[in-house]
Amino acid sequence: MRSTILLVCFLAADLPPAPDTPKRPVTDEYHGVKVVDDYRWLEDGSNAEVRQWSDAQNARARAYLDNAPMRAEIAARLKQLDTDMSPGFSGLSERASILFAMQTQPPKPQPALVTLGSIDDPGSARAVVDPNAIDPSGSTAIDFYSPSTNGKLVAVSLSKGGSEDGTLAVFETETGRRLPDSIPRVNNATAGGSVAWNADSSGFWYTRYPRKGERPDADLNFYQQVWFHRLGSSMGSPSGAASADTYVLGKELPRIAEITLQTPEDGKFVLIKVSNGDGGEYLHYILNPPAAPAQITRISDQTSMTVFGSDDNLYILSNKDAPMGKLLELAPPRFSISAAKTVVTTGRSSIDGFLAVGSHLYIRYMAGGPSKLLDKSNGSERTVNLPPVSSVDEIARVPSPDHQGQMIFEDQSYIDPPAWYRYDPASGAVTKTALATKSAADFSDAEVIRAIAVSKDGTHVPLNIVRRKGTRLDGNNPVLLTGYGGYGIPETPDFFARTRIWLDHGGVWVDANLRGGSEFGEKWHEQGQLNKKQNVFDDFIACAEYLIKAKYTNPEKLAIEGWSNGGLLMGAALTQRPDLFRAVVSHVGIYDMLRVENFPNGAFNVTEFGTVKEREQFQALFAYSPYHHVKDGTDYPAVLFLTGANDGRVDPMNSRKMTARLQAATHSGRLILLRTSANSGHGIGTALGERIEEDADVFSFLFDQLGMK
Repeated sequence: MRSTILLVCFLAADLPPAPDTPKRPVTDEYHGVKVVDDYRWLEDGSNAEVRQWSDAQNARARAYLDNAPMRAEIAARLKQLDTDMSPGFSGLSERASILFAMQTQPPKPQPALVTLGSIDDPGSARAVVDPNAIDPSGSTAIDFYSPSTNGKLVAVSLSKGGSEDGTLAVFETETGRRLPDSIPRVNNATAGGSVAWNADSSGFWYTRYPRKGERPDADLNFYQQVWFHRLGSSMGSPSGAASADTYVLGKELPRIAEITLQTPEDGKFVLIKVSNGDGGEYLHYILNPPAAPAQITRISDQTSMTVFGSDDNLYILSNKDAPMGKLLELAPPRFSISAAKTVVTTGRSSIDGFLAVGSHLYIRYMAGGPSKLLDKSNGSERTVNLPPVSSVDEIARVPSPDHQGQMIFEDQSYIDPPAWYRYDPASGAVTKTALATKSAADFSDAEVIRAIAVSKDGTHVPLNIVRRKGTRLDGNNPVLLTGYGGYGIPETPDFFARTRIWLDHGGVWVDANLRGGSEFGEKWHEQGQLNKKQNVFDDFIACAEYLIKAKYTNPEKLAIEGWSNGGLLMGAALTQRPDLFRAVVSHVGIYDMLRVENFPNGAFNVTEFGTVKEREQFQALFAYSPYHHVKDGTDYPAVLFLTGANDGRVDPMNSRKMTARLQAATHSGRLILLRTSANSGHGIGTALGERIEEDADVFSFLFDQLGMK
């Protein structure tokens, strides 16, 4: 241990000093409470002084990371793991018996949109839109795509540099030829974007944000709206920006409305789903052209996800009087919620997704993290066989004229890469298709253990422990613990080739199913939301304590890692229990909970986190806000903050301010580093090469800090 500490100190001594960070106090008053912010000046990323400070921090981080022991070997191994993989397919969508998919094909930096001639022949993939050909630099990504009703055209949103600021283009499916139609600002980091085609494929409804001049500049990332575009109508306009398009809905919706669009196979109706920010509140409209949109649900109905059936009936998930969810069936053309028929009642596992194929209703359940899959048809039910401790990520129809009730689903686990399976309802047989990713990361020597930690209030919290078979529980294993706990987003068994490196060097990798997600239904989410957010941090700390008590590790060998809301988790964990961890890696995290709502996407988070404008919510936010709970003279663990200059979801000011505060306060002498990528945003759309470099930096940091050989 002593040699490891000396090595870390030697490397730290060789680094350029942290840039001078003057304190320029600004005092705010919230409900009679005065709060001093010494680093408010670091919020303005366009300021030359802030850019210079950020560049100096980045240079310091690079001086350490580029010279960290084993970095060259780690980077080479990551490149081999991430590029020595067979093509992978996701986002499958069937239209007019044509199967569309997003194909990853390492070492190409970005996934491409393809059509598949057969799910049993990956070689039948034919590119429709390849961002790598459009932009060889790898900085252009597909945000989303939507095939036309007849399958002959596809609308695609393209953005650059991880910004998620998408412009919509239209391509011919058969030739890949790009049509002249172009619509800017259809996708953004605040509320995403969506497209739904009309019945004869002559046009489509789409979401977009206000253009300059339509609203004040402060509102340009809000008030998402629905418009209709007829193909060719933008030709001849000065900007080519579809100036002749027709407004449909949005101006009367909440400022933080997030809109998605959906149609049945025949394109007869358009479902408009409106989310009131990110907190899980939804309302729905139905559009039956040429009539105006009619509202069919309200927030009080507690409805969320929807799927159209083959006869245009609408299946909708409701949590009203059903904590684990129930499925309702609404009949066209009125789609009345009051006349809805309950087709699936609540159970012990929460409903997480569903698909209607002919007379079959396929229902995906969440069972504490792993998935279950059920086939319901004509009053009977059958459980679809799945691999153990795995997650069903997507369900799609088998392309055929009558579908015959068959479906395909993608399944993966912590140790098995994604694969698509065919399910035959006639026999109940499940068969792995040729659309199965092959990885150089072989986990045949590994196992997944499900364990339970007990949180502060007695709640049982599942952990998923990935370890090599025969791992000794002697308290000395390097452990990397991760979690999320927010927005009703569950932590599911996902395959990451990078985990192989951690196991190969004696490590144990752990994923926690914290409250705030939906692992046990909407109540699990609500127990980690708004004024109950501290439960998430208590759960995570309990998981760390379990791993120590069970002799997996000790505080000098325990590291934690999280992204976004999971970055907030990292900030809360290291400020509330700095004694519990040796190293912290926090990606694109939120740390100043009193200021976050002043930034565009932070306003959308108010329904999840709360607002300083309400006294009780301010008190809850202030009680855990990581930035405000850094204490001078504390022995903090080593921390690596990572952020992207183009991040529209979590402003990089969070990472800048938290870095400055920790560097001024820590007494341990351990490194507090800030890594800023100029070529990425929140992580969506990041090129493969950039992801490999980021992972190499993370593992180099962790290996060095934990003394891994």
